Amino acid sequence: MASHKRAPFHGPSRRDSLQLGLTALLGGGLATALRATDAIEVNRPAVAKACILIWMDGGPTHYETFDPKPDAPAEYRGEFKTVATTTPGVFFSEHMKKLAAQFGKLSVIRSIRHDQGNHGAGNHYMMTGAPPRIPVGCGAFVSFHPSMGSVVSHELGAPPGVPPYFSMSGMARSGGPNFLGESHAPFVVDGDPNNPNFRVRDVQLPSGMVSLRHERRASFRRQIDTYRRDLDKAVADPAVALDQHYNQAADLMQSESAQAAFDLTREPLRVRELYGRNAFGQRALLARRLVEAGVPFITINDGGWDHHSKLFEALNKRLPAWDQTVAALITDLDQRGMLDSTLVIALGEFGRTPQVNKDGGRDHWSNAMSVLWAGGKTPGGQVIGSTDKKGFSAFERVLSPENFASTIYRKLGINPDKLLYSPNGRPNLIVSDPNPIRELMG
Repeated sequence: MASHKRAPFHGPSRRDSLQLGLTALLGGGLATALRATDAIEVNRPAVAKACILIWMDGGPTHYETFDPKPDAPAEYRGEFKTVATTTPGVFFSEHMKKLAAQFGKLSVIRSIRHDQGNHGAGNHYMMTGAPPRIPVGCGAFVSFHPSMGSVVSHELGAPPGVPPYFSMSGMARSGGPNFLGESHAPFVVDGDPNNPNFRVRDVQLPSGMVSLRHERRASFRRQIDTYRRDLDKAVADPAVALDQHYNQAADLMQSESAQAAFDLTREPLRVRELYGRNAFGQRALLARRLVEAGVPFITINDGGWDHHSKLFEALNKRLPAWDQTVAALITDLDQRGMLDSTLVIALGEFGRTPQVNKDGGRDHWSNAMSVLWAGGKTPGGQVIGSTDKKGFSAFERVLSPENFASTIYRKLGINPDKLLYSPNGRPNLIVSDPNPIRELMG
């Protein structure tokens, strides 16, 4: 697969247009000053090469993870105690022990909020940085805007032989490419990597097909395609995207780097144990290997966080292993010299209600949520923003999904203020508010 790596910040931004207008009106003095100031922000070089997005589908509770409320009444604070982090006065919930012990390598945002309180809409907002254009149902799989992974695929590409955007297991509800086209959809990896018989589709030739026979078939297909369409004039043709998918699969089958990345048996047993011998742990390890192969965006689609009932029972079982895996990923990247160039982010579509319900669970709550953020030269040991004493709402340093998405893009060297064009020529802003979270920028 030929690389489709693109130069960063290609194309006019809203600020460019505004400054051109100011130049005409004011003779260039103020506009020149504005442009000089803006260049510092817009043309900031990339500090990260890749992002591992741990998507906690369902909406994880902020109380029982990174924003406990030990002084709140029992019906708010819940059953869990707290654990001290390495930053004095900052506490996580009791099962976040390993992450608390390495808080110097990560930060937590406690004050992102939005107004989309169902799964379909909240998922779209946080996965794309854009609110849905129309009301959508709780179980909807919607795509009104390209996902962050698809934008990264479009803007950065990947080395020959590997796709630029992976999702495992399955694709998040709003993880698709929208108008960017199917060539920027994620390569989906299904199955449990902890299973001894784990095999990734399209990475190995089908049984009985030798390499020469496969190449002959591919050559024959290319000849037919040459007669069928002029690719240069059919950019919006869905058949072109299908061809790109076919070529991508063919490249994967013949790519030594792809073959190596998916072969977890090459990892020392102690490393596999460090991540945790479960599906989530081995997906995190696989994500690290994909980053090493040059993939710039990987989503780990980690479902099952919608705890309307028996929340404490469920999290007593789940959180210790989850904490181990995420801490192991951060530690492993750091020891390999990869953490400064790799973002590790964990979140879901929203937080959970302040008051524990009658079934011992917490319900949907978009007024407050917590996000774990590490890597990409992000300053560690800091909490950004806060919620009120009972965790009802983001209270201090209130931030939006747009700020969150813009921070990811800027860390990766992508201008969130850039215009992308749909096949019909309609301009679309990558993010409507391009301002990143300054505390995370370093």
